[in-house]
Amino acid sequence: MIKMAAIKKFFEKKKLDIKFKKAGDGQKLSDEKRPLPGSSTSYPKSAGSSRAGPSSEARTAAEAAMARVEQKKAEAMSGPVGTGSAAIKAQVRREMEAERKAREKALAESDIFAAPQEIYYDNAPVLSVTGVYFKCPLAGPAVLPKANMEQYIKDFLMTQLPIEPKMTSALMIHTLNKDKEKVKACIDILVKYLDNIVTHIGELKYCKIRINNKTFQEKVAPVEGALEFMQAAGFEQKIAPGANEIEEEYFIMDSDRAMDVDHLMSLKNVLLAAEAVKPELDNNLKIFHPSANATRIEVPDEFYNYTAEELKREQKRQQDAAERLGMLRTKEMRDREHLRELRRYRYTLIRIRFPDGILIQGTFRAADKLSSVKDFVRETLENDWMPFTLNSQTGHRLTEDNLTLAELDLAPAAIINFNWDQSILADIASQQGSVHHNVFLKPELMLQIETLK
Repeated sequence: MIKMAAIKKFFEKKKLDIKFKKAGDGQKLSDEKRPLPGSSTSYPKSAGSSRAGPSSEARTAAEAAMARVEQKKAEAMSGPVGTGSAAIKAQVRREMEAERKAREKALAESDIFAAPQEIYYDNAPVLSVTGVYFKCPLAGPAVLPKANMEQYIKDFLMTQLPIEPKMTSALMIHTLNKDKEKVKACIDILVKYLDNIVTHIGELKYCKIRINNKTFQEKVAPVEGALEFMQAAGFEQKIAPGANEIEEEYFIMDSDRAMDVDHLMSLKNVLLAAEAVKPELDNNLKIFHPSANATRIEVPDEFYNYTAEELKREQKRQQDAAERLGMLRTKEMRDREHLRELRRYRYTLIRIRFPDGILIQGTFRAADKLSSVKDFVRETLENDWMPFTLNSQTGHRLTEDNLTLAELDLAPAAIINFNWDQSILADIASQQGSVHHNVFLKPELMLQIETLK
């Protein structure tokens, strides 16, 4: 069976000088500046910059209102001084307020169909992460948002196709098509084509695939990579006489290729064993100085599974929850509600605080196990061989390595505390006399430390 490790090794042996026109050279997420390929450093203009001005009727009404206000002011100033002037001033203020509201209403009505204006708040929360990023070591060093990474992988496969068409076309079928049922149906047909040629060696009719055939058009042609695989197998697109001697388009395999059973069986094995080239979630490691803002965590919408419509339904569900408080619920009902809660989150942001106050931060899938967080932490440690513990904010020791972060209530964000295993520290101290227990992160990682905003 051909596994992804073997595929990666195969491409590395080629030592190809791959240039990606769209994806760029890739960047470290720890860099201060990391615009995406093809992006600009300029900020988008507010939608309000092109907003239509008030209509002429609204302007006329506003001008008339202002004229009346000025007239009232003049009358108030020229009126008698004394107890009556206070009443006049109060009346003027009331009329001015009424005119102000009338102007605002006129402007709003004149602008009702204008483009909405973006509103910026001075005290808006700063996101702890700007997004969710992915990597694919097989394709190259870039770290990109998922949509960009999928295009990056596709570009990589297209560059490999002329060099190694057999393996690359098989990878394209598995990688570039979202509908797995359609992929399976396409592979089944391609395998059948190859089996028929091997089983009926020398029979021309099994070496000809009519392009206008309904099955071919519905199940093979629409799948990305399928036609490339047929060409890699030795099929060539030709015009040939078919039924009733009517010429049609066919994919035809020449007799020499059709007689090479080893080649055909190798193609079949590659197609069946290939796996999709998938992007991997990048943990987006960040290291921060000690900060009083450590527990303030704001995450983007990407961390949640709910759409706007689903959020409305969730709000309705919460409103109905009060009615269920007095209802005796079965374990099955409680489990079903718990499962629904777990599905709310796609990703989670975890901050690990060390005894010296230093923080490391990483992005994980909500469905990742606690063990993945421990592996992440261990990779940052100077003494990565020493056992350590992770504790929740409430002091609960996190030991359930096989539970997901969502199940441990660590989604969509959480801060947990790091400590060396005290029993191990005591053993080391008894043997060596002392232990450097205040050394935590690797020195090269400490060069990336920044201030938490």
